[in-house]
Amino acid sequence: MFRILAPVWAALLLVLGGCSPAQEQEGPLVLAAASLQESMEAAADAWTAKGHAKPVLSFAATSALARQIEAGGAGDIFVAADEKWMREVAGKGLIVPDSRTPFLSNSIVLIAPAGSKTDLAIAPGFPLAKALEDGRLAMANPDAVPAGRYGKQALVSLGVWDSVADRIASAENVRVALALVSRGEAPLGIVYATDAKAEPGVEVAGTFPAGSHVPISYPLARLKTSQNPDAEAFRVFLLSPEGKDIFRGFGFGVR
Repeated sequence: MFRILAPVWAALLLVLGGCSPAQEQEGPLVLAAASLQESMEAAADAWTAKGHAKPVLSFAATSALARQIEAGGAGDIFVAADEKWMREVAGKGLIVPDSRTPFLSNSIVLIAPAGSKTDLAIAPGFPLAKALEDGRLAMANPDAVPAGRYGKQALVSLGVWDSVADRIASAENVRVALALVSRGEAPLGIVYATDAKAEPGVEVAGTFPAGSHVPISYPLARLKTSQNPDAEAFRVFLLSPEGKDIFRGFGFGVR
């Protein structure tokens, strides 16, 4: 009978577990707009395949993430779905200034449940309210969430906002709006083109003209509170040709 001393036993567990302290290191925490879910997961997988610790991804509405950062929440990289929220976070001194970079672009579309065969020519005065019949228009919160703000801007510029303003199913983020339509709980919705591409339960009923809203821009930056040694390297990877190709494959424009 013999005893294994504690330090030896700990080392033996590491060997048997096939891991090292370096491998146990957690990757950078990325706070990303909800519309980036599939594409950012693919980018994180590609980074991990290179031997790095896998980034930890947190998805939500850009507005919610910005407020989380402003409240002192943890994070290494912030990827917003518009410039407004990035400007606000930057204005409070919460990002590394030289790390702020334009990253991706997108477009917004009108969607309907798959199989509905809804087709609307989106133009000034188009009959959106009539197409809704007795239903509601699903969209992210038009007062705070980027996808909702872009959508409202487009509807205002096309002269149809007043006809549907009291018929909005306001969602906490664009993916919730997407789900309302895919489940048939709303007959129409406004989401990013990339969201529609990612969800087989919806079809595109029309695309909003680019000039009907401000350009859709996804900036990214490293947060000043970042302590993860891989954070800057992962930010650079996202901006690299390889990283941008991943997002391009999900339908995003790259900057």
